[in-house]
Amino acid sequence: MNNIEWDENTFAKFSYLSDVRISKDGKRVAYVLTKANLKDNKYENTIVVEELESGERKYVENASMPRFSPSGAKLTFVRGNEEKKTSELWLIDLRSMSAKKLMEVKNILNVSWNEDDRRLLITGFKRREDEDFIFEYDVPVWFDNKGFFDGEKTTFWIYDSEGEEILEEFTAEKFSSGLWHGDEVIYNVPHRENGKLQFFKFYDIFRYKDGESEKIFEKVSFAAIDSNGKDLLLIGKPKKEKLSEHDYLYIWDGEEVKPLTERFIYNNWEGKFDAQGNVYFLSPREGRVSLYKLSGEELISIVEENAWVMGFDVSDDGKVVFLKQIDTMPSEAFIWDGELKQLTDYNGPILSKLKRRPIKHFRFKSLDLELDGWYIKPDIKEGEKAPVIVFVHGGPKGMYGYYFKYEMQLLADKGFYIVFVNPRGSNGYDEDFALRVLERTGLEDFQDILRGIEEFFTLEPQADKERVGITGISYGGYMTNWALTQSDLFKAGVSENGISYWLTSYAFSDIGLWFDKEVIGENPLENENYKKLSPLFYADRVKAPLLIIHSLEDYRCPLDQSVMFYHVLKDLGKETYIAIFKKGAHGHSIRGSPRHRAKRYKLIMEFFERKLVEGKEGFNVEEILGKKE
Repeated sequence: MNNIEWDENTFAKFSYLSDVRISKDGKRVAYVLTKANLKDNKYENTIVVEELESGERKYVENASMPRFSPSGAKLTFVRGNEEKKTSELWLIDLRSMSAKKLMEVKNILNVSWNEDDRRLLITGFKRREDEDFIFEYDVPVWFDNKGFFDGEKTTFWIYDSEGEEILEEFTAEKFSSGLWHGDEVIYNVPHRENGKLQFFKFYDIFRYKDGESEKIFEKVSFAAIDSNGKDLLLIGKPKKEKLSEHDYLYIWDGEEVKPLTERFIYNNWEGKFDAQGNVYFLSPREGRVSLYKLSGEELISIVEENAWVMGFDVSDDGKVVFLKQIDTMPSEAFIWDGELKQLTDYNGPILSKLKRRPIKHFRFKSLDLELDGWYIKPDIKEGEKAPVIVFVHGGPKGMYGYYFKYEMQLLADKGFYIVFVNPRGSNGYDEDFALRVLERTGLEDFQDILRGIEEFFTLEPQADKERVGITGISYGGYMTNWALTQSDLFKAGVSENGISYWLTSYAFSDIGLWFDKEVIGENPLENENYKKLSPLFYADRVKAPLLIIHSLEDYRCPLDQSVMFYHVLKDLGKETYIAIFKKGAHGHSIRGSPRHRAKRYKLIMEFFERKLVEGKEGFNVEEILGKKE
């Protein structure tokens, strides 16, 4: 058997599954299958519909957002029209596989079926769309992966899929979301206070029917996410003081809000009903993302292993279809009906030709806490030592653990130890753990990372303490910048889409007006934290070579953060380089175009090889991107 080598293009050999769905009768499953086409530099999406009893598969090309009708006989999907820059909504009869186009609008965010098997609730948004200028009276003016708001409003259409007509249309504030609740529409709207929307912290919840809206909740910190026609499932909290607090599930019976999952301590990510009123939910726990069923007071574990569940859906009779990945396998589809069964194995043949390296877990003491860490060991000959790369996750309320991270496998294959930990502030632990980093970012959390590295060195004597690199994206990019200003341990860094100056981040970022004020502190113009915790003001301490990578369309950690740090470092005579990708939002590492991603992987891999393995000066990008293996 011919083995495949890990390189910057290997990611394009994998199949990526998303948006998994199951019909209400539990007979069919649908999901989106995505392949990266390096030659044409695009992603190709196919909806796969699988008959569970026979295993027969049907395919709908150039399609996403599959939604089964309640009868299971029909499916809607969305198809992008690249020429017109619009979204087309289609309906397909799954018995004949004949399809018709229902409507075409600028943007479609979600589609859901009414229980009558006919009406659709379509969520989209509209903007001014003036060809010459953008006008805004709200803050922020832009949002990552969405661009400039330009007066954006969420639009809801109630659409007759048989008569092919819009029956009703109404609008709400941007970032509103809706769902059917019997014959009513329940929709969540960001709460507006003192003229500003309270994004992701407070909501007003409305019911809509026959052209009339009624407010049923005001300034709450939960949102409606599912309905069984009788009860509403809510996620969040009755009222948050901090955005970084955990989300839990609650049920509203029309009169009282009752807590469902607060007692389980851990954060919740998703929740859904079955027809009997049982509740299914995801919970990040100590490096895992687990899936549970709550039946009355009984908590039933569906997936509680060293794995991440990346999305799920539930049929009326309690079958659960979900996507699961582990450290050595990208997501595949599974089903649970009391027993667990794997439905797909798209990546098995490719994985069998690749050497994959499992992650190894360790626990360590840092200051006042016991923390989780992991590492990947490369192939090393006896008596030799290998360089080390430390990864730092985003967030700070991100989480590392038992999932498939391409860059880690790639760099481990190139001979690097890979080390990563969950410092205080990470997700997957109790709420107090998540809040400990607020107004102290870069302090104890950085010490957690250093203590984790120290413990790792005691476990792996072949790891070279003199050749340690660090990298991360977003908060991980901030921590990379910070690490090189605070410690001489690191001999090279790759900082991606990170923060260097919290004051301009507060004023410029799409979420700075609330997120930065929570993480760094109130009163940004006066609070000394905005300087004290900013790597920019310690740039003179940097000794290690640094490669800065940023995407031009990142409005979460905007480009100014990397350009400022780069300019100051160069002015101080430091060895630093900057690569600015012309396209791509904050999540460009996974959502950038295929060739964009391949070049990014190549830059990271070659920089660390040059600095930590070869010990060479300089970094010539023409030589790097033109270099043949």
